[in-house]
Amino acid sequence: MTDTPTDSLSPRSSFRPGFRLPALPPWAPSWAFLICVGLPTLLAAVYFLLIASPRYVSEARFIVRQAGQNQPDALGLTLQGVGLGSTQTDAFAVHDYMRSRDAVAELDRTLDLSRMLGPPGVDVLSRWPRPWESHTREGLYQGYQRFVTVGYDATTGISILRVEAYRPEDAQRLAETLLAGGEDLVNRLNARSVADAVTQAERARDEARARLDEAQRNLVAFRNRERFIDPSMVAAEGAGLIGELSATLAGLRAERAQLAAEAPQSPQLPSLDNRIAAYERQISAERSKLAGAATSLVPAVSAYEDLVLERELADRQLSEATAALVVAERDARRQSLYLQRVVNPGLADEPTRPRRWRAVLIVLLGSLLLYGVGWLVWSGLREHRHQG
Repeated sequence: MTDTPTDSLSPRSSFRPGFRLPALPPWAPSWAFLICVGLPTLLAAVYFLLIASPRYVSEARFIVRQAGQNQPDALGLTLQGVGLGSTQTDAFAVHDYMRSRDAVAELDRTLDLSRMLGPPGVDVLSRWPRPWESHTREGLYQGYQRFVTVGYDATTGISILRVEAYRPEDAQRLAETLLAGGEDLVNRLNARSVADAVTQAERARDEARARLDEAQRNLVAFRNRERFIDPSMVAAEGAGLIGELSATLAGLRAERAQLAAEAPQSPQLPSLDNRIAAYERQISAERSKLAGAATSLVPAVSAYEDLVLERELADRQLSEATAALVVAERDARRQSLYLQRVVNPGLADEPTRPRRWRAVLIVLLGSLLLYGVGWLVWSGLREHRHQG
């Protein structure tokens, strides 16, 4: 009987020359299958079923909406679904805060986040920091992402916050603190929005008030310089005086005409002529005060009317700016955002993470998939080599 050469031993029958393993039955899996599929599944089962520390989940639901905003209709839900809703954008701002470094810093300052994510006695593969993670702020931020999940339901517009921790009280406190931080963020956004809108309206009102004050000062200076309150009133009084003088002059002319017709040689005619001439000179003088002379009231009346128009425009602008300020304050209050809790963070009475059997099944299926792909690749290469 001849021995089988050692260099022809297959991997199923021997690991090294001179050493022989008992042959596996035909129905038994190959060593490659056991190493690629059986070993990972066994390790996953040992870890998830015996070693992995249980984690408790605290879940909260909330919405970000404007004051007095009704539930969206079908069109509003469609716009939210494609990212066109304004409240959706505001909700995403809260989501980004909850996942941000600012939130991590606040949680670590108020609740000692590093202790909650890595308490003594938990397994090193799920806690923070894991063996390959750094014990730094950046490492804490990266590890924090594994324990906090924030989602958004585009159908209902409700945001979902899930926090995992190794104690139910820790999970609930973390969720409460994150919600409080989100409410503070919304309040800061409200304050900034109100401040911007009201500040612009107040600036417009102050500018209108300054314009009105300047117009009023110019009008007062004009009155002091010209020594009358209203040149238009003076012009009206002058026109009235001219009218009275003209009426009297017309009466004197009629009287002289009648007297000259009845008594052409009457000694009263020279006296009437003198009176008529005096009235004519007075009328001419009053007319020169109103117009036609360098010292007439026409330039003064024109300047006065411009000043009055400027004051009226400034007063109207101030009234409109004041009304706009009231509207801006009212709109700012009506458009304020609110973070409204739909479901408060709960206190879990049993751990729900990790999902042990699900994790083992995922490892098994993944290993089978990789093994199948590798087997197909190897079979193709071997067939190609044989054909060559």
